[in-house]
Amino acid sequence: MTINTIIQLVLYLGTLVVLAKPLGIYMAGVYEGQFVGPSKVLGPVERLFYRICGISADKEMDWKTYATAVLMFSAFGFVSVYLLERIQGSLPLNPQQFSAVSPDSSFNTAVSFVTNTNWQGYGGEGTMSYLTQMAGLTVQNFVSAATGMAVLAALIRGFKRNASATIGNFWVDLTRSVLYILLPLSLIYSFLLVSQGVVQTFSEYTDVFLTQTIRYDKLPPDSSDNSAMDTRGKPAAIDEEVRAQIIPLGPAASQIAIKQLGTNGGGFFNANSAHPFENPTPLSNFLELLAILLIPAALCATFGKMTGDMRQGRALLAAMLIVFTLMSLFCIGSEQRGNPRFSALGIDQTAGGLHPGGNMEGKETRFGVANSALWATATTAASNGSVNSMHDSFTPLGGLIPLLLIQLGEVIFGGVGSGLYGMLIFAILTVFIAGLMVGRTPEYLGKKIETFEMKMTAIVILIVNSLVAIGTAVAVSTPAGVAGIANPGPHGFSEILYAFSSAANNNGSAFAGLGANTVFYNTALGIAMFLGRFWVIIPVLAVAGSLARKKHVPAGLGTLPTHTPLFVIFLIGVVLIVGALTFLPSLALGPIAEHLMTGK
Repeated sequence: MTINTIIQLVLYLGTLVVLAKPLGIYMAGVYEGQFVGPSKVLGPVERLFYRICGISADKEMDWKTYATAVLMFSAFGFVSVYLLERIQGSLPLNPQQFSAVSPDSSFNTAVSFVTNTNWQGYGGEGTMSYLTQMAGLTVQNFVSAATGMAVLAALIRGFKRNASATIGNFWVDLTRSVLYILLPLSLIYSFLLVSQGVVQTFSEYTDVFLTQTIRYDKLPPDSSDNSAMDTRGKPAAIDEEVRAQIIPLGPAASQIAIKQLGTNGGGFFNANSAHPFENPTPLSNFLELLAILLIPAALCATFGKMTGDMRQGRALLAAMLIVFTLMSLFCIGSEQRGNPRFSALGIDQTAGGLHPGGNMEGKETRFGVANSALWATATTAASNGSVNSMHDSFTPLGGLIPLLLIQLGEVIFGGVGSGLYGMLIFAILTVFIAGLMVGRTPEYLGKKIETFEMKMTAIVILIVNSLVAIGTAVAVSTPAGVAGIANPGPHGFSEILYAFSSAANNNGSAFAGLGANTVFYNTALGIAMFLGRFWVIIPVLAVAGSLARKKHVPAGLGTLPTHTPLFVIFLIGVVLIVGALTFLPSLALGPIAEHLMTGK
């Protein structure tokens, strides 16, 4: 581990922690209806929106009505994005005249953006028009993130309220999440990114002349033409020259701001945040990396503020930071050690045991190993899914970390809202196990955890893990599934395992070697994304409704304090044990087996 790496990690985490508390307290005020800061200016806009839509802001919902609203809104978003993709060829703001997206790819993309997954089986600059990118994908970047934040707010109210039948109003929570939190932050970030060279324009793609002509051999388009045969009777290659290159443009900065802040991760360009028009400088890289974890970290402070005990939020944030830091150090260290295969080629890997430069395959030189590995850790910890390097090119153990972080349930920071409500589900499981140890009904934040809550907790944890296992098993045992593998052996298995882990946990990143833009994968991964999102949201809201109806009970001698270092360690242990029991066998067949095959 180099000094430069340590400095960058400390600077990143230090900045994150400093910003998390004030932003978290502000968000708590937003959800509690305390109009401060931008809320004073935007309050009339909010009230006008309610009048136009016929929303009664004072009318609260029980958990079933709240869940129905979430599902109806998401269904409307799915249909809108799907139709927009299917008819984009006939719509304006399409300077490249892109045709309609195929039905299976449209289905996959619509589900992906509605579920805050942003899995992309297509190249953005070669598939989606400006209108589709803005009116379809960017809008969903806002509202899918706001949906997760709204569900979290409802769950927090479940802990806070006493003998209440309601948990808030989804339409109010959704509107305030977008209007007071996501829009102002995205506006600030858009200006910062444009200042670093991120493109924001409606101009057509442009041609530029190359300073050096590129020559290559190309097979003729019509191999039946005998004049195009070589002496062996095979098609003869044609000498081609490339003198110009098409430079893709578009309104990228505005989408990139919300893609990072909302833990969406969908790239405007195919190369995502490795593309110089999305992430051109080390400063833009730092800003985007900070945005990935900013709101998930700040929501821990929001939780503490809304429950009236900031120590509770600090305990959850501490658990996330400990796991994240350890995973980051391991991933960075694995990449900095370089590729052990180099030794077999006679390449010196001395210099303190580190290969000079480390494993730079699939990484941008302007970022280097440390920033690439740190991004890979953050984007998979936070359910973001954007990449500034190709995870498929990581060393086996370096690639193991992003995969493992996804499989832990996206609760180490996780998506905006969804990460924290997932971690709270694990906290409920932790106090339940503690209650079994002392023979007492478990309690969390003054609410008894009983049979119903544990049934819903089991559903949340098991459904996603089952989707990963079943989806991977089907893919590796069917011709359509294995047809997409670009690499044989354990690495090919890792590509499929990563794809279903990413889809079911709503992450969206991928081992890039898997050809997933097929009818099989577009359909299978789309189903996994849908069930992984809404089969978690519904039981979480059911828990919120159940807890809200209960009365607070005073803490007793057998109550486990949930703000202490002991609880933090206990919580981390439960998260890691559940992940290990579920996925260690599959990890042994993938990245672990691949690592053993390298000889080190």
